[in-house]
Amino acid sequence: MKDENPRFKPIVQGAESLSLGISMVVAVLIGVGMGLGLRALFDISWLLWVGVFIGIAAAFLNVYKAYSRQYKEFEKLAKDPRYKDHKPLKFDDDEDDDIASKHY
Repeated sequence: MKDENPRFKPIVQGAESLSLGISMVVAVLIGVGMGLGLRALFDISWLLWVGVFIGIAAAFLNVYKAYSRQYKEFEKLAKDPRYKDHKPLKFDDDEDDDIASKHY
């Protein structure tokens, strides 16, 4: 019996990557909503900014979690014997400058 990845795994991973931007916006909006609710409940105006800060912190936490997940995937890929002899590509920055300096 061969251990195979699910057929839709790449689609799910792509949706997770796309959802990062949406989750950042939603986290900030939820934080603003919390701040507005706290401000209305306690009648203290600066509680709105507490909610905004909480939302922004949650958005950064989402980014960190996504980065950690991708880094773990990269580490697994780096240990794969198929990529043992792979060397990173080197780009020559001078080549781009030469092309940009020519007038057509």
